[in-house]
Amino acid sequence: MQIPVKLKEKLGAGMQENMPLAPYTTYKLGGPARYFFSANTAEEIKRAVEVAKELNLPIFILGGGSNILINDDGFKGLVIKTENKQLEISGKVIKAGAGIFLGLAVLHAWQNNLSGLEWAIGVPGTIGGAVRGNAGAFGASISDNVISVHALKITGKQAEVITLTKEQCGFDYRESIFKKDNDLIILSAELKLNSGAGAEIKKQMLEFINKRCSGHPKFPSAGCSFKNVMVTDEIREKIKAINQEGEQKIKMGKIGAGWFIDQAGLKGYKIGGAQVSEEHANFIVKVDDAARAEHVVMLISYVKQQVRDKFGVQLQEEVQYVGF
Repeated sequence: MQIPVKLKEKLGAGMQENMPLAPYTTYKLGGPARYFFSANTAEEIKRAVEVAKELNLPIFILGGGSNILINDDGFKGLVIKTENKQLEISGKVIKAGAGIFLGLAVLHAWQNNLSGLEWAIGVPGTIGGAVRGNAGAFGASISDNVISVHALKITGKQAEVITLTKEQCGFDYRESIFKKDNDLIILSAELKLNSGAGAEIKKQMLEFINKRCSGHPKFPSAGCSFKNVMVTDEIREKIKAINQEGEQKIKMGKIGAGWFIDQAGLKGYKIGGAQVSEEHANFIVKVDDAARAEHVVMLISYVKQQVRDKFGVQLQEEVQYVGF
């Protein structure tokens, strides 16, 4: 039986072929998905995963489309778009489906006088994507709130639902077990919050939005291109050698990757339609319609090479490559 026929038989008319992926991403770049399915429930995600495994198709789980770069040739397997957006609040605990946007969860928390997610207002990703990448900002991260995560564990051609504790999720800076093990797919998460005053929560949300809007570029991007750099004694000496004032940029044991990129004189550097943002050096932005994912990859490589050669610092990508 042909693959498209089998997929439609198992997934229904919602399975689509050659679906453009660029509109589903914050970069607005990349080619189509050979097969595409929007899953509205955990059960539909499980069914899609199992049929893809049965047909030996590669799988990509698509959330809010931030922090990813799709190959210009697209993705040759099945893209499963998580649309499971249920959200329940019980006391100080939020249980949220992987497909709900993080910002919407923040608003629900505020409306219920729950504090602890204010930092996430304006973050374009979903709960699933935030947990997978341990998203964070302004000194906080989603792992601060996680109680447990419900996930699919793929074994061979079968998938079972399991629950992982916070400790089992292996959280680290912008890392989790879900980034290291492609056989684990996030379905939902339970988050612990604190009681708060609605007016104070709103005030902090507005402060974070203003900071985000004032410092982030307006052109399309995936978000920060590189992880912030952990400051060891060796890195600290390199920072001082580059610019004595750099020590003032160290916060909570890290320094922004954008600082090194800026010091290397790369703000505004352009390859094709991709450019190192002139507003924030850790953003590689799409500045015109001629931009291609290939340009972004080339520019990321060039930035890493320049920073490494000039300062002896190895930057690590935060963006995830899809279909490469």
